[in-house]
Amino acid sequence: MTASERRRAWRTTWLLVAFMLVNFADKTVMGLVANPVMAELHLTREQFGTASAAFFALFSLAALGGSFLTRTAGTPVLLLGMALLWSAAQLPMLFGVAGFGVLVATRVLLGAAEGPATPVAVHHLHGWFEERDRTLPTAIFLGGAAVGVAVAAPVLGAVTAAWGWRWAFGVVGLVGLVWAAVWLRYGEEGPLAPPVGRRPADSVPVGQRPAGSVPRERQVVGSDPVGQQSSGGTSVAGTSVPYRKLLLSRTWLSAAFGAFAAFWTVSATLTWAADYFQEVGGLELRQASLLIMLAALAKGTAMLVHGLLVQRAGRRAAAGLRPRIPLPSGVKNGLVLLLSGAATLAFAATDALWLKAVLLLGPMAVSDIIMTVAQTSVSRISPADRRGVTLGALTCVFALAGILAPAVTGRLVDAGETVADGYLGAFGTMAGLTVLAGVTVTLFLRPERDARRLGVAEATVVRG
Repeated sequence: MTASERRRAWRTTWLLVAFMLVNFADKTVMGLVANPVMAELHLTREQFGTASAAFFALFSLAALGGSFLTRTAGTPVLLLGMALLWSAAQLPMLFGVAGFGVLVATRVLLGAAEGPATPVAVHHLHGWFEERDRTLPTAIFLGGAAVGVAVAAPVLGAVTAAWGWRWAFGVVGLVGLVWAAVWLRYGEEGPLAPPVGRRPADSVPVGQRPAGSVPRERQVVGSDPVGQQSSGGTSVAGTSVPYRKLLLSRTWLSAAFGAFAAFWTVSATLTWAADYFQEVGGLELRQASLLIMLAALAKGTAMLVHGLLVQRAGRRAAAGLRPRIPLPSGVKNGLVLLLSGAATLAFAATDALWLKAVLLLGPMAVSDIIMTVAQTSVSRISPADRRGVTLGALTCVFALAGILAPAVTGRLVDAGETVADGYLGAFGTMAGLTVLAGVTVTLFLRPERDARRLGVAEATVVRG
């Protein structure tokens, strides 16, 4: 990769970090305005949980359907379209006549627009980096989710206090439109992006690709199991690996379950953390928002440190050095999930607010690492021309937690004798799911082994 390409690759990475920041600000807004929304619209916690879960009504199906579009449409155009749609979906809540029905309808539309965001963006990002270099930019990209929560919590909390909860929706919609304008100028395909339909694969900004251009670089993903490969360095190996084998591999299934458990925690926390710290912890909204911001920063830091450690381990391996911890990645990351699950159970059981804060900012923050691991593991076992779909299917599965977690948590809280008792059951459920996912990942996540079994080699760049 040339110096110019490396600069463009990292520019794309930071643009996608901003993309995720806006994406998770969209998700965070509901949790931050929970109390004023429930008060003004006269909703129970179960009803509010249902409204929050409406975001995921079409999220999973859209994630899968949108990922199939990566085979026929350019990812820069798809990302631009999603940003415009989800921004527009926020704005109706600015009107005072918009009630519970409009809230549910706009959350459904927003979820449909955001469903394909992560798989399409990761697919696009991996078109800029070779296999050995993907973990760090993927961790930074997914860390944009934590940054989005960290920035959104205090900013939207202040917006709500100053102008009312409706403007919290309006602000994130307007910021999304600003991102779309920047992406329109700088969004471009990477040199490792597979050809899409009849669209040339050369990298130029959205809407600026010259007619008749040809790709300067192509992706080589290795020969297929019967040794068939097209000329010019473009592999057709992906077409020889059925989706059934990819989606039923132990790596894909364990990655999906691990991501499901982590996203359950993310979804439940985004929706109910502010309410929990106000009702059970006795904090004011701004104090709760600050704690949520710190928790998000802790998650982002954990993902970044993990990415740096994986990159360093990759360099040691390339230099022929033995790994410092000679364990499969599935074992190491499964143990991380087990630690997070145990911390979540302790968080639920203790009444000491200081200890809750320590657990939240410490061992509970590492659960999101599996999101990076799941994305890179699925990408590793997937031929380039099928990567978008397998990543979309991964999102389709783990996003189901977004439907279930807010509603189940709200129901458990309402069913408790007290709010505190209800949240104890909700966090206990979260802890059990995380521990079970940790066991599964420890036993079955083996991307390199499954990639060899499927005949998928690492991606490289050749120049014509």
